Amino acid sequence: MLFDASAFARLGIEGSVDATSASASFATSTGDILEVTAYAGGAFRLRVGPRARPDYGLLVGRPRAFSTAQRDVATWSLANDDAELTLGGSPCVLRLAWKGQTLLESTTDRLPGGGTRLPAVGRAPRGGLWSAAFALASGAPVYGLGEKFGALDKRGELVHSQVEDAQSVNTGQSYRNVPFAWSPVAGQQGVWGVFVHTPGMVTHGVGHPDWSHRNYAVVVDDEALDLVLFAADTPGELLAAFTALVGRAPPLPRWSLGLWAAGAHDTTQAALDTARRLRERRVPCDVVVVQAAALAPTPSGDDTDAAARNPAAALAQLRALGLRTCVREHPYIPAHSHGFNELAQRGFLLRNAHGAPYAAAWRSGERDAATEVGLFDFTHADAYAWWRDAHETLFANGAAAIDNTGGEHVPDDAVAHNGDWGRRLHNAYPLLLDRCVFEATAKFSAPDDAPPLVWSRSGWTGSMRHAVGSTGAAQSDWEGLAATLRGALSWGLSGGALAGIDVGGDYGDGIAGELYARWLQVAVFASHLRLPRAPDREPWAFGAEIEAICRKWLAFRYRLVPYLEASAAAASATGLPLMRAMPLVFPQYPLLRAYETQFMCGEALLVAPIVRPGGEVEVALPPGAWFDLNTRQRLPGRQVLRYRAKPDQFPVFGREGYLLPLGRTVQHTGEIDAAAPLERAWIFGKPAAPLTGYAQVAARAAADGTHAIHAAANVQIEVFGDAAGVDVQPL
Repeated sequence: MLFDASAFARLGIEGSVDATSASASFATSTGDILEVTAYAGGAFRLRVGPRARPDYGLLVGRPRAFSTAQRDVATWSLANDDAELTLGGSPCVLRLAWKGQTLLESTTDRLPGGGTRLPAVGRAPRGGLWSAAFALASGAPVYGLGEKFGALDKRGELVHSQVEDAQSVNTGQSYRNVPFAWSPVAGQQGVWGVFVHTPGMVTHGVGHPDWSHRNYAVVVDDEALDLVLFAADTPGELLAAFTALVGRAPPLPRWSLGLWAAGAHDTTQAALDTARRLRERRVPCDVVVVQAAALAPTPSGDDTDAAARNPAAALAQLRALGLRTCVREHPYIPAHSHGFNELAQRGFLLRNAHGAPYAAAWRSGERDAATEVGLFDFTHADAYAWWRDAHETLFANGAAAIDNTGGEHVPDDAVAHNGDWGRRLHNAYPLLLDRCVFEATAKFSAPDDAPPLVWSRSGWTGSMRHAVGSTGAAQSDWEGLAATLRGALSWGLSGGALAGIDVGGDYGDGIAGELYARWLQVAVFASHLRLPRAPDREPWAFGAEIEAICRKWLAFRYRLVPYLEASAAAASATGLPLMRAMPLVFPQYPLLRAYETQFMCGEALLVAPIVRPGGEVEVALPPGAWFDLNTRQRLPGRQVLRYRAKPDQFPVFGREGYLLPLGRTVQHTGEIDAAAPLERAWIFGKPAAPLTGYAQVAARAAADGTHAIHAAANVQIEVFGDAAGVDVQPL
């Protein structure tokens, strides 16, 4: 795709229209009004163009007043605490500074004959397209843009922000997209970010050579251009500002942190068979996923063979085994079902240009025959309420959560109740679906299943505040594992704090036991983990040795639950992901950027996944010191080492000066003693500063100025390395 600069009129600022403490407006050469507002965290929002279309509630943050606003001849300067935005000129020029130093400015790529190669801000006279271009320094990495499976650093790429039924992790298509990119500034402190506020498709030329290797440019398919520019000291602070604007992960129920067994459970009997096998083989698990067609009635009205089912009894049997049920459903109604005509007559389905219900061809699986379906219209308030309340029976029968699937298929030419075409609704649709089902879960689920949780495979800006999901369907080979990891980490770099991993991938010519075990070991340190729908992907399908390895690491997963709860709570409070890529935690160390599958799990654990056969991995230890959890050896940071792990071992390192709380070995989270969830706490070396603790440890353990560790009753304290000077005292 080439950038045709001649197709865009270059926007110039021709004078101020209005300025208050909270906003500034400017007349432009295209006849549009440019409005600038400020948000917390050093953010400026620039909106230009019509505002007639719905915004779908993508933002939750509220504007704030400028610190100062002043004019110098033809240039305006707007301050927002330590951030300053200057703008003016025709064509316009933007400059974003942080603590007096420029972080981001309009394109500086000039043609020999004069003018810039790309418009700083451009508008296509017809077609509803806008563009913007910013200067990109040599070597500057660019991160974010949602769940993407290639390199974390998007420099040199042409990236499309568009929700797609990706069906694999092998291309640039992905289920979950966020048009938000950021970059640390070389040679100085500071990070800039650019977010495009739109439900439309955004194309990003990230130093893409066919556009300009020295530009970060965007083309936006929408009636208006709505950008938010961010400035901060660190990537973590930038993510905090961004997620304060678009929303953060919801609080998690403890049970969601256990193993999920997705499986091909088309009947409740299949789900019960899996559940009993898990318990018989002592494989810990908390959730079994069941197809909606196995239950009756379902929101889609498909009650085929309902008389043969007793979902309440079946789900009660699962609950008696310590397992909750997640119901997998889609927001479509088959054209042949008894409820289709009624819902169509009430206007609850998306329509075509002629006003008839849109009949879309949909396959529930790659090998299934296409079915003609109608798509629920979540822009219709009554349809939204109908779908929400139709879940009452599911939850009354014992469901604990819903798995939303298939939200990526809104056709471009569909027409919504709010007047939008499908082309503009397409990306926002999974957000509306997840919001609706989240509200249903909060309204109808059992009190002991709270807080509400929704699983969803698709997402757009704002989806992170309603749902958690796993990365796209992976090919079952080593490259599929590596791409899955990059997708999860990229989602975290884009404001998605929670990312699940489906163990073993979803398709391919089988999977070797070694790869399956390594995949599961990685997933132990994700926010969520599932056994996938693909057949023969249970731990016992690979022989006794692999099953024992999987059981060992799943046992450790359950011991990690107190730590994971604390890390998830931090995600809800700060926007920091549970899986933290190296550029996020250690942005000042360029060497670490190359280790794109290595990550921090919370604050205390460094995970170095094995992504090729043989058990070896190259580990880049960040600054500080690290304790190998396999050997308890202390290793100095700032070094790269070759690490070889036996099949039942995995490279995980504790960060010196940090604490890791651990619970007891259980078969499901219902066996965790709520009053005393901890069994022990690991202290990695002598604390360099007073420890703050995690979750229940925070309430029961503390450190004073002499680094005394106060242990809760019946909680064993283990200090790795030199314990000199660490005084362990019981409460």
